[in-house]
Amino acid sequence: MTKGCLGEHIREVNVRNRDLTVARLVGLTIDKAFIPSVANVIGTDLSNYKVIRREQFACSLMQVSRDGKIPVAMFEEDEAIMSPAYPMFEVIDTSVLMPQYLMMWFSRSEFDREASYYAVGGVRGSLTWDDFCNMRLPVPSIERQREIVAEYKTLTRRIRLNQQIIQKLEDTAQALYRNTFIDNIDKQNLPPGWHLATIGEFCDIITGKKDVNESLSEGKFRFFSCSPDAYFSNEYIAKGPAVLIAGNGSYTGRVTYYDKEFDLYQRTYACIPKNTNIELTAFLYCILRFEFQGQFMGGSRGSSIPYIVRGDIADFEFVYNENRCLLFSNVAQKILSYAQVKIAENEKLTELQSLLLAKMGQ
Repeated sequence: MTKGCLGEHIREVNVRNRDLTVARLVGLTIDKAFIPSVANVIGTDLSNYKVIRREQFACSLMQVSRDGKIPVAMFEEDEAIMSPAYPMFEVIDTSVLMPQYLMMWFSRSEFDREASYYAVGGVRGSLTWDDFCNMRLPVPSIERQREIVAEYKTLTRRIRLNQQIIQKLEDTAQALYRNTFIDNIDKQNLPPGWHLATIGEFCDIITGKKDVNESLSEGKFRFFSCSPDAYFSNEYIAKGPAVLIAGNGSYTGRVTYYDKEFDLYQRTYACIPKNTNIELTAFLYCILRFEFQGQFMGGSRGSSIPYIVRGDIADFEFVYNENRCLLFSNVAQKILSYAQVKIAENEKLTELQSLLLAKMGQ
């Protein structure tokens, strides 16, 4: 294995869209991925935009210290255009360094930490192109690179397959719920044996007791998927099965099913069915996921900081028939349990990916 500077293996790319042959505009996220751009380019001269092609890279070296990450990604499609503000580069010799291997190196948390250390430029902490090129990069033999990339791709494919399965299960549960409790149901003229009920009648609605910032400062971290970028303290632990709802912030109204022990911080609500209603957990999740979330995602009020209060959840109405709800919940429970298996599997696969990335520096 040789170890040299990144700049020994890459060169800048600066191809402009002079003939306007490329129309697709993309942007770059902090999570190191390309996304379709939502920028309004009406009246914009796109001839000055940069063209990016397969296995070329784009990055943003601004605000590295502030964000703690370098947005950098390898383009995997044919071609697109990007803002001229993005530096672009490519591997000089792919027989020495695989672009896929380089992207794996960029995905390491250690790489982001090192970049943050070298970043300069005041509060926002930008990184210069020269400092970026001077970062050290270990380069094993091309054969070893192929092995490492193949292992990583296998894990990535499995994660994506599981994500597709999880989405299919979610779609199945939603279709079944709509067919049973929404389509052809008139809440003003319910059939015999049906009536309107509220979430508060069936659930205890609890919330955590400690602020997430205090939890972070004390090093008590536990991840929960209701808000993908949040961590929770060990101050208030509850047991599933439960339905969790983000109470404020950018994920306000997001609903998640959880069947294990979990941490809860003060801006997340947990709807835990009362003992006599424990069999209805899956049914209550479907109500909140497919009806409540659609109405409250992003916040129920016109505040600059979206939020939900306990009463919004407790007073939420749904149609109820005991036999039909129990039958539905039994079926939905099997669907959700299988989805939880796939979610847990993806967590393990993601851990394996992280271990593989960590070993690249050894």
